[in-house]
Amino acid sequence: MPELPEVETVRRSLEALVVDKTIEDVTVNLPRMIRTPDDVESFRHMLRGQRIERVGRRGKFLLIELGFYTLVSHLRMEGRYGLYRTEEPVEKHTHVIFHFTDGTELRYRDVRQFGTFDLLPNGELSAVPGLRKMGPEPLEPDFTPETLRQGLRKRTGKIKTLLLDQNLVAGIGNIYADEALFEAGIHPECIGRKLTKEECKRLHKAIVDVLTASVELGGSSIKSYVSGRGQPGEFQFRLKVYGKDKSPCPSCGTVIEKIRVGGRGTHFCPHCQPKKQSRKQA
Repeated sequence: MPELPEVETVRRSLEALVVDKTIEDVTVNLPRMIRTPDDVESFRHMLRGQRIERVGRRGKFLLIELGFYTLVSHLRMEGRYGLYRTEEPVEKHTHVIFHFTDGTELRYRDVRQFGTFDLLPNGELSAVPGLRKMGPEPLEPDFTPETLRQGLRKRTGKIKTLLLDQNLVAGIGNIYADEALFEAGIHPECIGRKLTKEECKRLHKAIVDVLTASVELGGSSIKSYVSGRGQPGEFQFRLKVYGKDKSPCPSCGTVIEKIRVGGRGTHFCPHCQPKKQSRKQA
């Protein structure tokens, strides 16, 4: 699933491609992707004549702002956008097409068919599942070491699982949780609420550093991810532990291990991330 860096890269490319375009009509080939409103014709009617003013992001959600309305789009596993001329052939698995008045089309393609769309008045975005209680954006100033520490103190569970909780921190998924824990030297099975103040400080820095570096490189193209311009990311060439099981650790040479934490495949270095409990409560 695309995580914060990948969704942010798509956001930036769409911002450059579709802002100020006016929607003439919408084709929906897979109605179940439209969650709000609950019928396709209302969705199409609400979008006709709307001008795209801005493309924002909250966690892993894209927010396409249309004045009074906001279109909330979640790419899920393999959703992708692309801008085309009307005369260009439509690829297989293209489920939603936004036809613009200038003869171009924004097409949404999704092989797995898990993507979702919610079109809501601006003041009602909290009705979208996942947005209501979403945690702070990790690349914004209000995400601090103390914010992270206080959030962990209120939760039980292993730190790897907690980092995937969008109510703790927005936008982190499996790839960047593994990479951040490695950079911070924290074992993925450590109990989150028992991390010390210093460990929280290291983890906060690692989260910000890893996500910032990935955004700068356009995200990680592990499977099918590409930006709105069809370009793959390059951060996968910088990954140190994710997907590297049975390879030597880039820091110490110890073999990277893969375990399951909370049902998710998890990669770590047993030497750089020793399994131990903090002696005192944070």
